[in-house]
Amino acid sequence: MKNLLKDLNITRTQNPKAKPDAATLGFGEIFTDHMFIMDNDEGRGWHDPRIVPYGPLSLDPAASVLHYGQEMFEGLKAYRGDDGTLRLFRPDMNAKRVTATNDRICLPPIDEEVFVEAIKAVVNVDRDWIPDYQGTSLYIRPFLFATEAFLGVRPSKAYSFVIILSPVGAYFKGGIQPTKIYVEDDYVRSAPGLTGFAKVGGNYALALKAQALAQEKGFSQVLWLDGIERRYVEEIGVSNAFFVIGGEVWTAPLTGTILPGVTRDSVIHILKDRGMTVREERFTIDDVYAAADAGTLEEVFSAGTAAVISPVGEMMWKERRIVINGGEIGKISQSLYDTITGIQQGLLPDPYDWTVKL
Repeated sequence: MKNLLKDLNITRTQNPKAKPDAATLGFGEIFTDHMFIMDNDEGRGWHDPRIVPYGPLSLDPAASVLHYGQEMFEGLKAYRGDDGTLRLFRPDMNAKRVTATNDRICLPPIDEEVFVEAIKAVVNVDRDWIPDYQGTSLYIRPFLFATEAFLGVRPSKAYSFVIILSPVGAYFKGGIQPTKIYVEDDYVRSAPGLTGFAKVGGNYALALKAQALAQEKGFSQVLWLDGIERRYVEEIGVSNAFFVIGGEVWTAPLTGTILPGVTRDSVIHILKDRGMTVREERFTIDDVYAAADAGTLEEVFSAGTAAVISPVGEMMWKERRIVINGGEIGKISQSLYDTITGIQQGLLPDPYDWTVKL
């Protein structure tokens, strides 16, 4: 499979789109000229890798993905540095996560090297779409879905793997801003034995109801608790959660119910290199509120691809509101944001070899 892309066929668009104004980019609203596609059929495996003009996909109404949700997706970014150098950020981590997700959802495996090389190929074709305005990037969305036309609960015998690209602006206009979080103890996002660790659309669909209710109450996101006891802290929205308590950083462990985030792993590496204690251990929402009462809850933030670091300024649980760090961005949150984005954009040294130049 590693030689699969030697037969990559590239068909360039005859109708290139106008490039958007990089200074006014939103998130996930505009798409580039091309996309990568390859197919998988039982007995043949992966075949026909190609880069073609961006456009609609054709699906039979009985395609398995539409009825039984057998699919996965990933998300990462490409960056244009001040020197013009193009960089990906830790694509090998996304490839490893694809392997784990595909196994859980009974999707055909994709060689991790092929996954990364396919991303490089399509990004290189649309490299002129990578914006150069401060805080912007090219969002990369690989996804894999079942295409066999049948109605029956079993793994599909046919699949398509697609990569699309979207130039995006900074997640926070004007810099990172503290968010307001509602602690959700009714709905749950994940539970042991389910797919919390996998990157599948169903996880996000399950989160929509609680998120909508939180937004109606004036909060931007929810803090998820565990699916069994509704006590243990897990994720904030679709991102990994971190709590700075008494000079130590706490985050939920990777036990199968939360996503092994690329930014999460980067945060932990950086903090440990700075000599900070990072506890990947279970802890409860009661522990968080007890720390707030004791004055030792110093910062709360989430980490993910889209926003990188999102500080939390306020939290509400059972009608009890707490304000974190006076509602201001904490020093650790700001420093992590500056460090990770600096490495991604080539503004700071990359001591971890996390970036891949194109």
